Amino acid sequence: MSERITVNLGARGYDIHVGAGVAANAGKLLLPFARGPVPVVTDANVAGLHLDPFVGSLKGAGIDARPIVLDAGESTKSFRWLERLCSALLTVGVDRGGLVVALGGGVIGDLTGFAAAVLKRGIDFAQIPTTLLAQVDSSVGGKTAINTTEGKNLVGVFHQPKIVLADTSVLSTLPRRELLAGYAEVAKYGALGDAVFFEWLEANGAKALAGEDAAMVHAVAHSCGMKADIVARDERESGERALLNLGHTFGHALEAATGFSDRLLHGEGVAVGMVLAFHLSAKLGLCSGQDADRFTRHLKAVGLPTSVAEVPGDRPTVDVLLEHMAHDKKAKDGKLAFVLVRGIGQAFVSRDVPMDVVGDILASH
Repeated sequence: MSERITVNLGARGYDIHVGAGVAANAGKLLLPFARGPVPVVTDANVAGLHLDPFVGSLKGAGIDARPIVLDAGESTKSFRWLERLCSALLTVGVDRGGLVVALGGGVIGDLTGFAAAVLKRGIDFAQIPTTLLAQVDSSVGGKTAINTTEGKNLVGVFHQPKIVLADTSVLSTLPRRELLAGYAEVAKYGALGDAVFFEWLEANGAKALAGEDAAMVHAVAHSCGMKADIVARDERESGERALLNLGHTFGHALEAATGFSDRLLHGEGVAVGMVLAFHLSAKLGLCSGQDADRFTRHLKAVGLPTSVAEVPGDRPTVDVLLEHMAHDKKAKDGKLAFVLVRGIGQAFVSRDVPMDVVGDILASH
């Protein structure tokens, strides 16, 4: 079974193909966009699992696929690796009217999309996300970026892909921790704008995580559909798209405080961040404590961290976390943007959150 979702952006619109085994048709689906050498950018971990059959599919369709294998890990989203990738793409000889393929998780998708956007003033690219996190979040919507020492995703551009192929069958190769990190972003969609979907996740999320194809395809397709609709209405994040950052102001600060390392995966940071956002909302009298507890219970039930205390290693201090929040790219006029909730499925953005209350939430969870 497979589903197709369209991101309606006029001439820059594109389709997201979701299903078990869709990557087997990658050659046929990418052929309309291929011209000249087609670099396939991936990392060492993904290469060992998925590169050969993927390249085989492309070559079977007559596409001149040229693999480029980078180091795995969040540290690859850097200026150093951006320079290396741009050099490798130029060496391959990718045509300005050609295509670059990102085969991997969010790191590869973000870095490759950014390189494609700036190389020769813009080259088309395709997203083939191999993690749950990338399938439901970073591969859709055109955000591309790298990290700096000051924070996460602070240097980047909007560059929409030409097509996204989300093959849910590849998720079976993910470590459980990686799968759960992606599930945090799935739960986010229910939390921010679809209480019925969140209720479905409470009943079926564990089945999806256990490998039930139909449940996982629905979880990914519904998440992509929600993001596609939001991106179509607010591509450049001037309004509604900011809701997709639920949990991210807290989460990015936690990631920065842990050095963007394996101590805390992005999805784990988002999970903790969303719980903090719910409890902050409850403390401000915006939502009930029952909703905050219900949301926390679901994340706990599937095995995600839900508090700062669960982050491995020395606990980041409140002052350190607040300092990292101050560098958040969504801050304007010295005020931080927080995505808060009035209940499950009812998120909104506020810039009038007392920082002493934020500090209290960070200290108590």
